[in-house]
Amino acid sequence: MEADLRAWFARYGRDLPWRRTRDPYAILVSEVMLQQTQVERVVPRYLRWLARWPTAQALADASTADVIREWQGLGYNRRAVNLKRAAEVVASRGWPDDLTELPGVGPYTAAALANFAFGRAVLPVDTNVRRVQERTGAEFGPAAAQALMDLGATICLARIPHCGACPLAARCPSRGARFEPLRRQSRFEGSFRQRRAHTLRLVAERPHSTSELDAEVVEALAKDGLVSVGGSVVTLGSG
Repeated sequence: MEADLRAWFARYGRDLPWRRTRDPYAILVSEVMLQQTQVERVVPRYLRWLARWPTAQALADASTADVIREWQGLGYNRRAVNLKRAAEVVASRGWPDDLTELPGVGPYTAAALANFAFGRAVLPVDTNVRRVQERTGAEFGPAAAQALMDLGATICLARIPHCGACPLAARCPSRGARFEPLRRQSRFEGSFRQRRAHTLRLVAERPHSTSELDAEVVEALAKDGLVSVGGSVVTLGSG
């Protein structure tokens, strides 16, 4: 199956900017951005980010406030703070052998970095890769990682896969099956996530008095290192 998959990828694989580099820092930026954000939204923001901070040292030297402002619109802003913290570790001590030692880097992101940047023989398993593995029952090697991701993202979809266009369909035991919808994320409107986003936007524009803001949200944002509270003034960043 893997040979068929890789042949398909050679013809139909997505041309994404982070696939044109082996720079660990650039790949880390892409992986962190992609954790909760669609590829189409990430591409222009990734390019802009690297134009502004092309190296781990450049990001380490940036202010937390500027980093958070640049991240606005990508969501889950704590990722921006962790990315800066990871850059600070790399700038001061280099890349650790155990990549999960970097702030915000879990097992999947560590595996993706190990494969795509450092050429290690490890298969990063995200939602798309796991779906293809489970439906086909096949084993795939690390060299098939990008192909598996693209197949899961464009062909082997969560609910209604496009089996007619799949290079693995002939030997796939799940061919033609339909699947239950995944549990939907809770509504954003009126949620605590919306309150966080609104408050962070206000503070990103200018410092605010604590009396002007949602106290519960300010406390949560401060805990995540997104804002700091000095006296009765809330400012962007961890100070």
